Amino acid sequence: MRAACLARNLLVVDEVHASDTYMRRILKSLLDAHTGTGGYAMLMSATLGSEARREWLSAGRDDAGEAPPVDEAIRSPYPAIGVAGKLVEVGRNDQEKTLRIMDTPLMQDFDRVAERALQAARAGAKVLVVRNTVNYAIATQQAVEQATGSDRNLLFTCKNTSTLHHGRFAIADRKMLDDEVETRLGRGRESGGCVIVGTQTLEQSLDIDADLLITDLCPVDVLLQRIGRLHRHSRNARPAGYTDAACIVLTPNGENLSPLLSRGINGLGSYVYQDLRILEATRRLLIEYPEWSIPRMNRELVERATHPDALEAITLEMGDDWRIHANNITGEEIAEGLTARETIIRRDKSFFNDNRDVLFGSSEERIRTRLGDEGIEVKLDPAAPSPFDPDLAIDSMSVPARWLGGADVEESVSPNPSDGGFTFRTGGRVFRYDRLGLRRET
Repeated sequence: MRAACLARNLLVVDEVHASDTYMRRILKSLLDAHTGTGGYAMLMSATLGSEARREWLSAGRDDAGEAPPVDEAIRSPYPAIGVAGKLVEVGRNDQEKTLRIMDTPLMQDFDRVAERALQAARAGAKVLVVRNTVNYAIATQQAVEQATGSDRNLLFTCKNTSTLHHGRFAIADRKMLDDEVETRLGRGRESGGCVIVGTQTLEQSLDIDADLLITDLCPVDVLLQRIGRLHRHSRNARPAGYTDAACIVLTPNGENLSPLLSRGINGLGSYVYQDLRILEATRRLLIEYPEWSIPRMNRELVERATHPDALEAITLEMGDDWRIHANNITGEEIAEGLTARETIIRRDKSFFNDNRDVLFGSSEERIRTRLGDEGIEVKLDPAAPSPFDPDLAIDSMSVPARWLGGADVEESVSPNPSDGGFTFRTGGRVFRYDRLGLRRET
């Protein structure tokens, strides 16, 4: 009934490039149903490749067609509006940005990353350091704190407490961190150097403007999203040496990413960014093009790192192990698609089964927005004080399900004060929460 009432409204979906196979199937079902009942939808993305665009523009229709060859895809208009499978070119604004982009094999050298960030901060620059995983972000934050020395004013703080930004903070603390990040790096920021360390949470929905971006290697569409936080606003004065945009991309050692086929690191080749073909293609773009002009190069960059032809070329060049990897990626995408199909409501089926029972999920069922990312809510009784504000009570924590290994979770747990935060035990394991966020101890 709600869907029928919404059919007369315009459905707007932002950042569609960020969807994985599972979420793409969920959203595609929603779009098919919405447009199939006469509704309209608008999808927005700055980094959508031709293969994904073909699928999205076929929502509600059966004639998806085939993606164009990679060279033709690169020549497609950009920016553009796509309607019913066709692209209509639109004019560009005056926000062209040219940046130096540097392939820097320091992904696992936290001390040198910290020194590079602090060098810029001491020159007065606002530095954004984006790591792929929380563990790498925490290790980087600790290295920055150790290397800061007497320049404690260069550290990012919340309520005078040194910290970083990621997704494993309590909701109330995360809101404070969001506000503080936008205060330090937002449009109306004050002068003076500062280093802010975090994860992908820094690239989502925050209007921030860094003088220097240091980021881990990631798929090119995600990298472009992070670059959107570099020299985001026009400013009359930036620190000397940082008037031109520059992005340092932290990569693993080695000529290519083949070592990650057997063991992923820092989210590369693992649960964060699984497809090493896209990552290898992105790494090559860093080397081939030391200067990027954004958004003029967006189309070429995205197609050369995500188009099926580009990925197949890498597979053929790199050999049998990469062919096995490509097959594994395809298998995982099929599995995620099947999982999504079991989740969505089949609008082409009867509401009833043979016993005349209504076929809807439980009212307690929640459709996940990312496989493997679900958390289990743990109630704290009594509530514990925030590590940033003792007057703010934290009454629950979301613990990643994979940390619990399927163990049963108590209805509520008692937190124990410990070193500027608190610990709690659930599922037979001990967890710590403090200024660095939630961590697993045992």
